[in-house]
Amino acid sequence: MSETEEIVRIAAKGDGVTQSGRHVAGAVTGDVVTSDGLIEAGPHHATPPCRHFGTCGGCQLQHADEYALQQFVTDRVVNAARGQEIDIGESLPTHLSPPQSRRRATLHALKAGKGAVIGFREARSNRIVDMRECEILDPRLFSLVAPLRKLVVDLAGRGPVDVSLTLAEQGIDCAIKGIEADGLAVTEALLDFAREHSLARLSLDQGFGPEPVWEPEPVTISLGDVPVGLPQGAFLQPTSDGEEVLLADAKRWLEGSTTIADLFSGLGTFAFALANPAKVLAAEAARDAYLACKSAANSRGIPVHAMHRDLFRNPLEATEISKFSAVLLDPPRAGAREQVAQIAASEIGSVVYVSCNPSSWARDARTLVDAGFKLEALRPVGQFRWSTHVELTSYFTR
Repeated sequence: MSETEEIVRIAAKGDGVTQSGRHVAGAVTGDVVTSDGLIEAGPHHATPPCRHFGTCGGCQLQHADEYALQQFVTDRVVNAARGQEIDIGESLPTHLSPPQSRRRATLHALKAGKGAVIGFREARSNRIVDMRECEILDPRLFSLVAPLRKLVVDLAGRGPVDVSLTLAEQGIDCAIKGIEADGLAVTEALLDFAREHSLARLSLDQGFGPEPVWEPEPVTISLGDVPVGLPQGAFLQPTSDGEEVLLADAKRWLEGSTTIADLFSGLGTFAFALANPAKVLAAEAARDAYLACKSAANSRGIPVHAMHRDLFRNPLEATEISKFSAVLLDPPRAGAREQVAQIAASEIGSVVYVSCNPSSWARDARTLVDAGFKLEALRPVGQFRWSTHVELTSYFTR
């Protein structure tokens, strides 16, 4: 090994990597590493904006500047395609969500002495970092951290508390697990908390799933300008700007399609954006999400047909898929091996694949390419800013 080595890229888990393959924690592209492991900051080594960086497990890459961060997200996606020997037609610009844009998060809390700690956990640890600032959360969510810390002090026992926060149209949807509403005093304190902070909904999970204790009006989220009921724990894209990019790509690529199968459709994030003039089948396994999508479509006469179907155990078959003009799928991190096999065997000629895991996407993309599809366009997306979690949009035709 030479006396010094330059970091040439950032690996999937956030370490800097030299040309010789040496992994160096805390280094970014352009840094130089000495033989004894010291890092000499290069042009892309940034000062982390948050005091908790390095301890808090919420971010892994705050020491990378905008260029290095964008390059990391791009490389994760492009290299996944190249690893499967997939030719990329058009590489679209990488999208990074800005700081303080995350609209959903789960925090952890615990009583500590006469106070309490609340925040994300340390990396590879159950220890909670007591959050005093946060550069990723929407400020409206972060404004609830201090009041929640006091609530934990006043009402929690000695066990752990989990708090899920989501920005809905009516305000913050807050779900708490680990506080028991024993007696009228605790219930009144929770209601006062919800009222004082203008929560859209406050739910309590006492071991039987979250149950609302405060919801002045039905909580909704707008999808394609359609207000859709927001069930407890339903999936939502982590940032509004990221969602807009995903939708814009899907709408552009599927323009002219008259019938679209939206698979793993969730609440209808893509279905409602694509409907009118297209007719859309929205297939989803989670019953609450399926019912919310169905109710919103039916009440407004939107051409979205919601279907309750587990596409892992019972994927749409090739003959069913062949009846549509195009397919859009946005599966969980595991990908959609069985469903993609049916798409490959069908007569469909246009597929939009949105993914939150470049590795499983690349595996599925290889199946499509082997069936005669061409990867026309690919866009890396970094909604989870400063983290190693990467997403993408892709467009296939044959």
